[in-house]
Amino acid sequence: MKKPKEALFYKVLNKKNKILKCELCPHFCILKQKETGKCGVRKNINGKLISLVYEKPCSVSIDPIEKKPFYHFLPGKKALSIATVGCNLSCKHCQNFEISQIKEKESEILERDIFRKKVSAKKVIEIAKQNNVKIISYTYTEPTIFYEYMQDIAKLAKKSKIKNTAVTNGFINPEPLKKLCKLKLIDGSNIDLKSIKNDFYKKICGARLNPVLESIKIMKQHGVWIEITNLLIPGLNDSESEIKKLVSWIKKNIGVNVPLHFSAFYPVYKLSNLLPMPAEKIKKARKIALDLGMKFVYTGNIYDEEGNNTYCPKCKELLIKRIGFNTIENKIKKGKCFNCKEKIPGIWK
Repeated sequence: MKKPKEALFYKVLNKKNKILKCELCPHFCILKQKETGKCGVRKNINGKLISLVYEKPCSVSIDPIEKKPFYHFLPGKKALSIATVGCNLSCKHCQNFEISQIKEKESEILERDIFRKKVSAKKVIEIAKQNNVKIISYTYTEPTIFYEYMQDIAKLAKKSKIKNTAVTNGFINPEPLKKLCKLKLIDGSNIDLKSIKNDFYKKICGARLNPVLESIKIMKQHGVWIEITNLLIPGLNDSESEIKKLVSWIKKNIGVNVPLHFSAFYPVYKLSNLLPMPAEKIKKARKIALDLGMKFVYTGNIYDEEGNNTYCPKCKELLIKRIGFNTIENKIKKGKCFNCKEKIPGIWK
């Protein structure tokens, strides 16, 4: 049996008593012997921080890249999607709560090495090549909590000219994030910006807003292609004033060209008592963002043909037509509008 995978980014606070501090995310969990962090998958075992999910994916599947969602990143291509259990947030509306909200007893199963069949980083690349997939997407749960696994896969993917994308909550400390960026291991990232209010993050997600905003700025500074998703929940983060504030922050810090996805909430997990988000409110959020100057705004989890397509911001021609997660037509030529030659930001090849 392989030795357990020692995690990166932690500090020994007390060697004698084997007390550690995890420095991967802004929770800065202080762990005594046999304690596990808030993510459920990083554990103090005999004075070392161990990743319980290294090479232990709970999901490996092939999806359209549009499902992540990425709308300006190799449209029409497939992505090998990979995830492990665990998450460093505790969102009450998590649609993948069965795998993200791991409990202590499940951590013990992981430690005993019987939870999942191991899939090495090398094997992940083999699966991608066997299926002629040119993108690997770290998704479904929070990829930063399986940082070591993601990093090792991404390094091999880069050597094989396979692109890497992360669908993330952005709740990671600057040092580990900058390391990924400086090594150019992540080509694209869709950040789930859950709200522009810290109170929402505290009450609904068990986290804080500012580290997420800082992560978005770091990725922008290092040239990572960014798309942002904002899931709107009735009565919690869907007011017109909050939408305007969120859009204003994006415009000021990231720019008007970043694709912004407004997605509709459906009752789930600990918010199953709420009503679904009406489609009209999602469409209104899109209009607000467009009126404020954003150039590429999309809608999700509703039927909205216009909000699912990409249009040239200059001549208004239809550039990419989508039905659901399928790209039906793509008229972008060499990164430009086929009609007026306006440059369309994105990763197109």
